Amino acid sequence: MLNCSYRLVAPRTIQPVLLQVDAADRVVVRPTNLSICNADQRYYQGVRSEEVLRKKLPMALIHEGIGRVVSDQTGEHNCGDLVVMIPNEPSKQDLVIAENYLSDSKFRGSGFDGFMQELVVLSPNRVIPLPRGIDADIAAFTELVSVAMHAIRRFMLTAHCRRRRVGIWGDGNVGYIVALLLHYLLPDTELFVVGRNSQKLADFTFVSDVFLASEMPVKARVDHAFECCGGEGSASAIEQIIEHIEPEGTVSLLGVVENSVPINTRMVLEKGLRFVGNSRSGRVDFVQVVELYRKHPDILDYLSSLIGHVHAVSNLQDIQTAFEVDMRKPMGKTIMQWNM
Repeated sequence: MLNCSYRLVAPRTIQPVLLQVDAADRVVVRPTNLSICNADQRYYQGVRSEEVLRKKLPMALIHEGIGRVVSDQTGEHNCGDLVVMIPNEPSKQDLVIAENYLSDSKFRGSGFDGFMQELVVLSPNRVIPLPRGIDADIAAFTELVSVAMHAIRRFMLTAHCRRRRVGIWGDGNVGYIVALLLHYLLPDTELFVVGRNSQKLADFTFVSDVFLASEMPVKARVDHAFECCGGEGSASAIEQIIEHIEPEGTVSLLGVVENSVPINTRMVLEKGLRFVGNSRSGRVDFVQVVELYRKHPDILDYLSSLIGHVHAVSNLQDIQTAFEVDMRKPMGKTIMQWNM
């Protein structure tokens, strides 16, 4: 089967490439709505190291997206079904290590072609049907929601049972989604969010309290914490978490940092803290997110506030425009309505 992949060949340069792909025993999906991630932007802008760019490019971007089933020779999915596509492609199953942490797993948009294609060919277990009537633009960033679900699922397995107060550091997309899911999954837990932008913090209407990091009450305490800042904000967030967390608390790390972050190990040891790193997600996390959509459809209303821009894409110039707009916007997700 011939397929067209829209590959980034150099920073800010995307070219169509015709490829011969084997669709035997696979599901063929036509993408409909794609969401731009910060990782996509780092490749697009060329801010990754030259070594990484040489190794990764050319490559089609995007790992957050949904589409409609065009064909399925396995019979597991119906033509026309709206499905979320799972970007992680494990080559094996491990009884101990999750698929997203296996060193030989492939991830779309990071080593091999992402969803910026005319058609995407996937294994049957890499697609999950979405609820009927779901808003496709919101569903486009289900992968990001699944990352938050993954971190919370691991938190449930590792954190001790005292969960009266949980703090979320970070007022961006990841912090918002983590706080939102915790609101539904731990309804009896008091949640508060710590951030740097009062306008962003105002959107967290479902939590018990919000604080500017510079105005954090000295006596505020949490049983556990989620660090969702990333970048330059991670160091100060982790330092503040260590100060305000109770002994034997669990710190779940989600923020991606390019450089090393200093950690006050003396206080980590004194308090007996657990630090849990979280990256990407797997099929089980997607399944749980889709089930949450079905059980609590109002969660989609909250998620809709994260959409910053929706851009119809039908040619190469439209793709570039979407990335450029996403680069300039102060906050929110950019969704491409994919008509390539």
